[in-house]
Amino acid sequence: MNFPLKRLDWYIMRRFILTFFVAILLIIGIVIIFDISEKIDNFVSHEAPLKAIVFDYYLNFIPYFINMFSPLFVFITVIFFTSKMAQNSEIVAILSCGVSFHRMMVPYILSATIIAAMSLVLNLFVIPQANEERLDFEGKYVKEQAKLTSRNVHYQISQGEFVFVEAFSTWNNTAYKFTLERIEGNRLVSKLSAETAVWDTTFNGWRLNKYFIRDYVDDMEDHIRSGKQLDTVINLTADDFYMNKKTVERLSQKRLLSLINTQKMRGDSNVMYAEIELHNRYSLPFSAFILTIIGVALSSKKRRGGIGWNIAIGIGLSFSYILFMRFSQMFVYTDVLPASIAIWLPNLIFAVIAAVLYRIAPK
Repeated sequence: MNFPLKRLDWYIMRRFILTFFVAILLIIGIVIIFDISEKIDNFVSHEAPLKAIVFDYYLNFIPYFINMFSPLFVFITVIFFTSKMAQNSEIVAILSCGVSFHRMMVPYILSATIIAAMSLVLNLFVIPQANEERLDFEGKYVKEQAKLTSRNVHYQISQGEFVFVEAFSTWNNTAYKFTLERIEGNRLVSKLSAETAVWDTTFNGWRLNKYFIRDYVDDMEDHIRSGKQLDTVINLTADDFYMNKKTVERLSQKRLLSLINTQKMRGDSNVMYAEIELHNRYSLPFSAFILTIIGVALSSKKRRGGIGWNIAIGIGLSFSYILFMRFSQMFVYTDVLPASIAIWLPNLIFAVIAAVLYRIAPK
């Protein structure tokens, strides 16, 4: 790789980055118009303030949308301006001047690196906070937050402590048929049962109603206590019952990693949502390199009929990539593959396609 960068490198990088951001601005404008037309009735019926619509919703909607469809933007950008260069015989002129196809790829890869770095920064630092405000706005002014009930929840909240809840209602933050067991070695040392456990925000703990405690001692005797009400604080909060696809999108990277460790320790099946979110934050930026290579390999040759076929192929492949990314999550939900493999599977498959196309492109 020959440095410093040549005028040709800056020319390609400038066209790549400029076309990418122009495409984003155009598409975002169209999407916002359609989104307003779809949600205008909700805004009016819920009396959403104009300031909240602009700053709390759409200003936070933009980075989320940019990042979600960045693979599509990258691919179409590369296909469009590279096909145009090929039609104008610029690619032929570049190669005729002794510049190899591999050397011509340098500014493309550098541009992809800039876009990937931007996507990574958005994923790790910007979008979680933006999602927090955007989803809060949607829950308040667009659609009411669903009141769900979780059933047969079994958690290990710490070493030797296990919680079982027959049902948890998010309507009133109440756990029904609550049981807390403490185990030392292979021996049950105590068991606390309650008809209901209500989350109390005043002391960030649980208020147990109609509780029953049985302590087991070494001589096989047990001590029994009971009462109408008992307050207790354990390593479990009401928020732990709300963790799903939407809630993990709000978490910072540090909180997301902490949640994964906690849920794995508890044996919580909802850990799949956090693991999918974690791997998505890294796999999506990496796609910029793969799709850039595929785009250049497909569009660097002059084709009869102009750039129309290249754009059609590019849109088809980019949508198939995005669809495959969404579909690969089903492998995690159905417990076919772990998130560390399933979420990276589209990148692995398209990386093979990119390698094959890149190898035959110079010919």
